[in-house]
Amino acid sequence: MPNRTLLAGENAENSAPVMKADLKHLLPAFRALHKHTRMTRFCMALIDLSGTLHVDDQAQPGAVAAIDRLRQSGIPLRFVTNTTKESKRLIHQRLLNMGFHIKIDEIFTSLTAARKILEAKKWRPWFIVSDEAMEDFDGLPTENPNAVVIGLAPEKLNHENMNKAFDMIFNQGAHLVAIHKSRYYQTKHGLALGPGAFVTGLEYATDTKAQVVGKPDAAFFLSAIPGSLCTHKLNEIVMIGDDIRDDVGGALKAGLSAILVRTGKYKAGDEAKIEPSHPTFIANDIVEAVNYILEDEL
Repeated sequence: MPNRTLLAGENAENSAPVMKADLKHLLPAFRALHKHTRMTRFCMALIDLSGTLHVDDQAQPGAVAAIDRLRQSGIPLRFVTNTTKESKRLIHQRLLNMGFHIKIDEIFTSLTAARKILEAKKWRPWFIVSDEAMEDFDGLPTENPNAVVIGLAPEKLNHENMNKAFDMIFNQGAHLVAIHKSRYYQTKHGLALGPGAFVTGLEYATDTKAQVVGKPDAAFFLSAIPGSLCTHKLNEIVMIGDDIRDDVGGALKAGLSAILVRTGKYKAGDEAKIEPSHPTFIANDIVEAVNYILEDEL
């Protein structure tokens, strides 16, 4: 053991008890430091909501405790979602009702990203979006619209609205904005058709390309990362999700690490759909994903 400078009034014979006392006094501080310091190779976690943390209004088994445990590690969290059926406020309230301890400013939605794009480009939107989501677009100018904005709105994805969107894009030159292009999503009754088929249909009919806002667009992931919270390499930020293309494939293309969970919309064999890329890790559920993130604790 290295020599230690003796304290005043101390000699070699009585130094050991003093050292023990010093260490005993410092233990609470060391424990507190360990509790509130990030101790994993990841500096931030982005976490999908539907299918990963919950299905409809039911939390996945162990999900609430897993998120609490991850938060206690000190890793900054962002909850990123393509959900367009309801506003950010309603999403937050639903998560609270399920028992999750999540702040509203930790949620980043494709609705938020869509609004930023509309404002930046000064486009005037006409929406095919659920009524419950419209509050996130309050205040945007909508007179003489020059952009069609489409999200998951089962009650509005009908022939009349799709034909109006076609006319605006094909005959009037309106832009097409897809809040996301998910193929399908998980419900308590099973998988259901997402807005991707409708967006692709409009692209085909109008011979135009939609601007996709949400996952898997790389800009969506990067916009969800506050620069002040993480100055590390992008691969030290990890995305957790159940969608091999939108969550995992998109995150990997953005330079992030990605964990695929076998819940929600996951189907056997999904791992091969993004080859030659591969998930950083494949977990059975969010609990196992959190265990993987924290297993490198010092």
